[in-house]
Amino acid sequence: MEKVAIAISGMSCGHCVTAVQKALAAVPGVVVESVQIGSATVVVDPATGALSAAESAIDAAGYDVVKGRVLNVATAEKLPSKSNA
Repeated sequence: MEKVAIAISGMSCGHCVTAVQKALAAVPGVVVESVQIGSATVVVDPATGALSAAESAIDAAGYDVVKGRVLNVATAEKLPSKSNA
């Protein structure tokens, strides 16, 4: 079993949270840990294809799974200085 965080766009209210939670709960092999605006945390068996089914259920509920999003984070030491001092 693997815990997976799924980023979701298009959610803006409690109704959206409920809709995604119901959609995920209906997918065999998916255990819903939490759903909040913008994300869901689920437990799946990676060998069963349940994650793909969960993502499809989110899509069918009218929301978009955000994939391949990488934030470029740099520490202060690595940022170029903008001062002339």
